[in-house]
Amino acid sequence: VLLAACGIPAAGSSSILDKATLVVGVKPDQPGLGLRGADGTYQGFDVDVAKYIARKLGAGVTFRSTPSSVRDKALQEGTVDLVVATYSITQERKTKITFAGPYYVAHQDTAVRAGDPVTDVRDLAGRRLCQVTGSNSWRRVVEEKKIAADLVPSDSYSDCFTKLTAGAVDAVSTDDLILAGFTQGGPLKIVNAPFTDEKYGIGLRKGELDGCEAVNRAITEMYQD
Repeated sequence: VLLAACGIPAAGSSSILDKATLVVGVKPDQPGLGLRGADGTYQGFDVDVAKYIARKLGAGVTFRSTPSSVRDKALQEGTVDLVVATYSITQERKTKITFAGPYYVAHQDTAVRAGDPVTDVRDLAGRRLCQVTGSNSWRRVVEEKKIAADLVPSDSYSDCFTKLTAGAVDAVSTDDLILAGFTQGGPLKIVNAPFTDEKYGIGLRKGELDGCEAVNRAITEMYQD
């Protein structure tokens, strides 16, 4: 995976490289990626990536639940040092924060109830599609693909899948890794008709050039290992 350029450094700002412990924003409710257990610990692919990077930077790590709706704000306000939370690199987001990576390339797909005849994203026209605050996935369907789905607002993908199982929405469309975690062993299925490439980046405060370059080196080493 070709790593993104880190951009222009911010003037007179502290770096994550100066910290003994990094606060990392992760998802608390995405099985297989970022899931907070009853004991308060986090596990999943994104969590493992964050631990690896912190170790390579010589720092400890503390995790903080960071849903899609607050990822940009958490970095801008300094409540987290990094965000590793299925955070797709987009041009719009790059105006607000700095991205290292990508560390993974996912593909957007669609989940529906097991008996649903949907076979392609185009079949979502006129159907109820879950719309997660802070996520771009619904935009790929409605704005980029120009599909006239009926949007049903939701705070998180865990809530979307509760709605999908209960029949309150007809489909959830987002990255295949997210869909896989929620559809294991349940009455739901993935359509298996991907239609985008989603490059997962690691978010840093805007202009955090030194930290971004260090994280990119750590990502390179992670793949070499």
